[in-house]
Order: sequence, then C-alpha cells, then structure tokens
Amino acid sequence: MSKLIHIEIDDAGLPTPTPEIEQERKVAIFDLLEDNSFAVPRDDVPDGPYRLGLAIRERRLVFDVQTEAKDPAAEFHLSLGPFRQVVKDYFQICESYFDAVKKLPPSQIEAIDMGRRGIHNEGARVLQERLEGKAEVDIDTARRLFTLICVLHFGG
Repeated sequence: MSKLIHIEIDDAGLPTPTPEIEQERKVAIFDLLEDNSFAVPRDDVPDGPYRLGLAIRERRLVFDVQTEAKDPAAEFHLSLGPFRQVVKDYFQICESYFDAVKKLPPSQIEAIDMGRRGIHNEGARVLQERLEGKAEVDIDTARRLFTLICVLHFGG
C-alpha cells in the first residue's frame, strides 16, 4: 500500500486553536508521517507516496491528494454531516479528559480516556466508510486523520 509523506492543513479562516488542540494536531501529523497506509484505488491515479492537503470548503471536507512531485493525483469532497455528532462527542469527552488530568485520580482519568478512545474509534470507522472507493486507509491512519478532521471541523 502507498503512504502519505506530507500533510498540510488549510486552516485559513478558522479560529486560533487552543494549546490542547494544537498539540493534538501536531501529534496526529507526526504519528501519521511516521506510520500510515494511504492508497487511491483507481487505475488513473499514480501510485504514492502522496502529499495530502486537508481543508473545509463550502461546508465539505476536501482531500487534495498530490504525488510526491506535487502533481495532482486525486481530490475528493466529503459531506461533514456524518461526522458532526461524533466530532461533537469527541470534543466533549476531550474537554472532560483535559479537565480530569488536572484534578482527578488516575482511575477516573483512565475511565474517561477509555470513552475517548471509543469515540475516536467510531470517528475512524465513519471516516473509513466515507472514504470507501476513494482512498484506502488502515484503522490507525483513519484514527489520526479523524483527529485532524476534528481540528478542522471545529477549528479550536
């Protein structure tokens, strides 16, 4: 399978992210570039590695896929609708998690973190479904891309 070698987030017009959101974004991009699986399953698209641009345009999530040489490879637009509830749930539980880390015992933090991971997995599953026929990603890649979608979706 091919992979991503560069990720660019178009956050023009979005509010400045909170320090926690900015950290999540940096970690997701770092982890994605370290290990990912991303392929475009069409005969008319060159094999990777790929550069990926993520943006929200006209209330749609845009994946702009380019070759290593920055030539256009594919572009697809996904409706944000299927992501809205899971992104909202994810942000709410992340907020609880960030608060918990500051003042709750480890056992309660762990319980909140388990819930956070469950919602994160659900978001990754939704993303894999929405990408079907457009891009093939493994679950870890989908999880990290979902984090980036959350950052874009709410902008901080």
